[in-house]
Amino acid sequence: MKNICFVLLAFFIFSCNKKNDVVRSFCYWKTDLKFNSDDDSIIKDLKLKHMFVRFFDVDWSSSENEPVPVADIQNIYLNKSNIDITPSVFITNEVFLKASKPQLDTLALRIIKRIEEIKENKRKIRIKAIYPKIDFKEILIDCDWSPKSKQNYFYLLGLIKKNAPQVKITATIRLWQYKYATKAGIPPVHKGLLMCYNITKPNDINTKNSIGTSAELAQYITHNKYKLKLDVALPLYSWAVVFRGGQYKGIISDYEKLMNDSIPLKQIAPENYILKQDMLLGNTYLRNGDLIRVEKISNDELDKMISIVKRKIEIDNQTKISFFSFDKKHINNYGIQNLSEYYARF
Repeated sequence: MKNICFVLLAFFIFSCNKKNDVVRSFCYWKTDLKFNSDDDSIIKDLKLKHMFVRFFDVDWSSSENEPVPVADIQNIYLNKSNIDITPSVFITNEVFLKASKPQLDTLALRIIKRIEEIKENKRKIRIKAIYPKIDFKEILIDCDWSPKSKQNYFYLLGLIKKNAPQVKITATIRLWQYKYATKAGIPPVHKGLLMCYNITKPNDINTKNSIGTSAELAQYITHNKYKLKLDVALPLYSWAVVFRGGQYKGIISDYEKLMNDSIPLKQIAPENYILKQDMLLGNTYLRNGDLIRVEKISNDELDKMISIVKRKIEIDNQTKISFFSFDKKHINNYGIQNLSEYYARF
């Protein structure tokens, strides 16, 4: 009897500590996808299998009074990286607040056609050295829909599913849409991508970190009853938010230049600084007295975020765990070893 109890206890412990061999993924949101040998090395070292790649956006055109695809990706050059690609399309919420049903009928077909044209290199973008041949099995639709726009948005998703039956449709799920699923609705798709970042608005001067904190994440992932299988996207980026006279002035991605010893900054709080001279940073003009709030996610915070996700979200070997976004600067800042351990935590 003791032996049986020991075996059952060992099995229980093993089951509780079992890790899933998740699909290692990244989000890629730049206008060019041009990988070189350094990128290949990162993909190999991290054992990446997949990327969500932004192909184009859809916005409302006031001049044409209809939704139009804009901002195509300009290059697809994968070198020798053997990864699956999910084409991703960002659609503004305004589209669904203004478009008619006939316009959405047309838009669904235009989205499918445009993805196919990019895949087949018919839009005069530079696609070369594809390895292997592009073979899309999934489309990601990205929209921060609202209760007022959800009917039209869900209508479009249904049309895309109907007109591309050979492809799985995934939709991004913001944290508020997850927590308040009854109000937000569940999109009629095959899968969701839960976006665990951009939790608050950067233009709020009282925000500590608009990218997110583990404490804020825990306030949204409060249940495990979401009626859609979910992949997960976590933050892997940083930026600086600028305020002038208490007013939001914008975001600086390449803020590291501000942190060098030759630029006078006065620290007034953790990650908060006052600039002590006028200066031009790239194309951004900064003034003496500007408040600079540096936002980033520490290794410890990322570790806590993973623990929160694992407690509520069902994870298996088909779950894509993605980081936003694929950028050598941020990847090197966190380190290949740390990132590998994050994937392994699942």
